Amino acid sequence: MTRTDPRGSGAVTDRSCDRTRSWAGEAVRVIEADANRSADTHLLRFPLPSAWGIDLYLKDESTHPTGSLKHRLARSLFLYALCNGWVTENTPVIEASSGSTAVSEAHFAQLLGLPFIAVMPRSTSPEKVALIERHGGTCHYVDQPGAIYDESRRLAAELGGHFMDQFTHAERATDWRGNNNIAESIFDQLALERHPIPEWIVTGAGTGGTSATLGRYIRYRRHDTRLAVVDPEHSVFYDAWCHGDPGRTGERGSLIEGIGRPRVEPSFIGQAIDRMIKVPDAASIATIRWAEDVLGRRVGGSTGTNLWGVFGLVAEMVRDGRTGSIVTLLCDGGERYAETYYDDQWVAGHGFDLSGPLGTLAEFHRSGTWPLSG
Repeated sequence: MTRTDPRGSGAVTDRSCDRTRSWAGEAVRVIEADANRSADTHLLRFPLPSAWGIDLYLKDESTHPTGSLKHRLARSLFLYALCNGWVTENTPVIEASSGSTAVSEAHFAQLLGLPFIAVMPRSTSPEKVALIERHGGTCHYVDQPGAIYDESRRLAAELGGHFMDQFTHAERATDWRGNNNIAESIFDQLALERHPIPEWIVTGAGTGGTSATLGRYIRYRRHDTRLAVVDPEHSVFYDAWCHGDPGRTGERGSLIEGIGRPRVEPSFIGQAIDRMIKVPDAASIATIRWAEDVLGRRVGGSTGTNLWGVFGLVAEMVRDGRTGSIVTLLCDGGERYAETYYDDQWVAGHGFDLSGPLGTLAEFHRSGTWPLSG
């Protein structure tokens, strides 16, 4: 028996359909097995003065097999594409990314024996290129950063592949009602803590998928928790959210890798957010250096952005005499940024003076006050 392929490629047999379904089923099993071998990520306590009565937790996403929060996104995107029938046996997978998403997607493509191409600006650091290639991916360069989307679509059409398009599909690829998403995991891990329902969850936005998942889950489970999204310099999410302008664009991207965008991405759901906080790049970098002494380890720049926003919220609670808990994300480890955020020459070359934000952090730890907390 034959039927017509709805994509216009002619007649196909039931036997070929059965083979496609069989391969997709095995691919889903392989991805689920990869998740089953990995324990859930830890919820770490970040020490604050006990007199404040506030518990701060970091969801440590650096312990995923590919070392970052983007591992969750990549897994969801692959399952979404497989179950939609967009990715089948031998389908080339293309993504517009020069960062952790590309690293994680390369990992899953390698698991499934699929070719993976990351479309990225030519200026991408050799460290990120090496990570992608280590997981079996190929890097394809463009001269203008804004060209990565159109070039990804062109490559997908030329190769008969699938453009994963994280910026469009991130918010819909994850089942925000449950299914072991990051929000469900956070609340499960808090269940036995003294403040099991956090006052705030704080995250950044790159695709917008994580904030959408968190915001939806909070509302679905009817928690009183509020969601704050931190936004770095040169990203348009903050201004677009404040002014209700989803068409807003900027001239450059964020210097803090993994978060911030020069345009409002389709997966950014502003209505699911309770507050947005703008964070200077110098503050993000100063915070990860300050936090290294507290945590005994290095963390990535987006974690610094998260913590800067968190500390302002903690100071508000201290000022108002409120106790409770706050959760944020440790998005990735600092080893990827040894030659950027942790390099004094790189910091000076970008004109950053870290003395001001480091002073703010020291005063916060001493007194619980914050210059932006009123």
